[in-house]
Amino acid sequence: MNVQHDMLIGMVHVGALPGTARGGEPVSAIIDRAVAEAQVLDTAGFDALLVENMHDTPYLLRDVGPEIVAAMTAVTGAIRAAVNIPVGVQVLAGANTAALAVAHATGGQFIRTEGFAYAAVADEGLMAEADAGPLLRERARVGANVQVWADVKKKHSAHALTGDLDITELAQGAVFMGADALVLTGSATGKRTQLSDVRTVRDAVDVPVIVGSGVDASTVRQTLDVAHGAIVGSALKVDSHWANAIDPEAANRLVDAARS
Repeated sequence: MNVQHDMLIGMVHVGALPGTARGGEPVSAIIDRAVAEAQVLDTAGFDALLVENMHDTPYLLRDVGPEIVAAMTAVTGAIRAAVNIPVGVQVLAGANTAALAVAHATGGQFIRTEGFAYAAVADEGLMAEADAGPLLRERARVGANVQVWADVKKKHSAHALTGDLDITELAQGAVFMGADALVLTGSATGKRTQLSDVRTVRDAVDVPVIVGSGVDASTVRQTLDVAHGAIVGSALKVDSHWANAIDPEAANRLVDAARS
């Protein structure tokens, strides 16, 4: 999968899955809604989709259980069959090997990972061990043709453990560990990403740099002038809140602004 310049990746926030605190909805209903939202984004002109179990709060750390992997596989497979653009997977929190399995089984082209390199304290707890070694060995073992997009200074996390490293060193470390692309974010979902950081990292590494939060119709063009691509979620939703349904008009406005 080539990450072309001006790439727009739209988020599909999957409904709360079986066994989670907010779960209880039939998987068939979750699939139907996720597919419908994916088709809206495909029609609007997004270049790729990222399927994520965002509604599974509070998240488990790394080991999410077979029921989540099975449900995410069912959802992602249905989306892959319904759209004609690349599809990626993220399984929260830090369940990168699970995401790899889902992507490999469904023909997904990339995964987004947290805790790929270095340690951090997330709201789920301490991500004490970097996942790059086990993850890339598993990718090789199963023969998965799946890219790894690694977060650098992941949102919703404290980074005092790596406070003596600047953003360039953290980014270069993730690339050294084998990341195919990097994702930079603001401090939380919907918060703006500092474009000065994006420029710094872009000039310091030889892999694509993706902005992962805070992009809306008013900022998407300037973001894409700096980054290789942007992952957009909250700005596509009713009232710009991540937990709401996709607003087709908002999706169309964002694409129009990006292509202007």
